Amino acid sequence: MANPRTKARLEARIQERVATLLEFELNDPRAGFITVTGVTLTEDLSIATILYSVFGTDADRSKVQHMLEDATGFVRSKVGRVLRVRRIPVIKWRYDDTVELQDRMERTIREAMDRDREINPDAHEER
Repeated sequence: MANPRTKARLEARIQERVATLLEFELNDPRAGFITVTGVTLTEDLSIATILYSVFGTDADRSKVQHMLEDATGFVRSKVGRVLRVRRIPVIKWRYDDTVELQDRMERTIREAMDRDREINPDAHEER
């Protein structure tokens, strides 16, 4: 089991390096607007799950997912050069849908407030 501070430091370093890689070093036409939203390491530091978000349609998301899976070896080798660990963690990619969930929740709240205003025009007034 790794020290929590060490684990947090490695997660931050992996996130920083992967974000730089995706933006500047990975030349793939399938790469869209990708944001690395987080990294979680297992307790034994053997697996790094990289959370990412994509701006675009489901087709764009699918293209990016395939591109990331194809680039896993390249990304792992580049990440391994900046980490000071004995074993480079295995990289797994996971789509982070929190932005979509947040958007859907905000839209639902707005719609509910609009319906409330139709029933009671004085509802939700700023005072």
